[in-house]
Amino acid sequence: MKLRDPKPQPEPQLALDLIPRTHGGRRDGAGRPKSSGPRHDPPHRARPVHVGRYPLHIVLRVRKDLPRLRRMDIYKAVNRSLLVIARREGFRIVHVSIQHNHIHTLVEAADAAALESGMRAFSISLARRINKVLGRTGKVFAYRYHTTMLTSPRQTRNAICYVINNWRRHNEDERSYFDRDSRIDRFSSGVQFRGWSDFRLDPLALPADYVPLGVARPQTWLLDVGWLKAKRPIRTTDVPGPLS
Repeated sequence: MKLRDPKPQPEPQLALDLIPRTHGGRRDGAGRPKSSGPRHDPPHRARPVHVGRYPLHIVLRVRKDLPRLRRMDIYKAVNRSLLVIARREGFRIVHVSIQHNHIHTLVEAADAAALESGMRAFSISLARRINKVLGRTGKVFAYRYHTTMLTSPRQTRNAICYVINNWRRHNEDERSYFDRDSRIDRFSSGVQFRGWSDFRLDPLALPADYVPLGVARPQTWLLDVGWLKAKRPIRTTDVPGPLS
């Protein structure tokens, strides 16, 4: 009996790949991992157009390898830079506070050009003086300065309190016996502020060797009297929350 050849079986059909393939473009997980920590350096994009009637809150943060800034030799370096900047036209630093690794300022500028040139001059002058005090060279500030425009009485009132009472936010008022006995931060321009609701400073009561920071008198309505429209007093005991 002759055997018949088995019927040939069809080859199995390959499964279709329905996932579209592309060349280039975005891939999941590609690129630099995102940082889990906060980003301090402002994005490198054009700053908002500055309007002269609005003051600004500006923060300068120093590099991590620098020591604490709240020391009298750094205080004197800041003051010398303030006195240099005071000669400029159209640019004023009205309030300052020196914290352990950053400096808060409230600034007035006639226009964007005055703001940029004034902050550049202040940053360069201050960096050179801090380096001289510390006997070092190189960069002092870690990032570009951070700017917030103040456009309302309430925002301006909060910014004033935030700057001159910032030491309480960082618990610097508990750091030493001297600080615990003080009502105003000696590393700020709080001595020059005349808007305290619970304190009137007698200039004759200041220590003989204490030189107040050389800040300018406010000329914008908001920093001068406009902040009073917020109807919230500023007390020496206020502990500022987040500025936002």
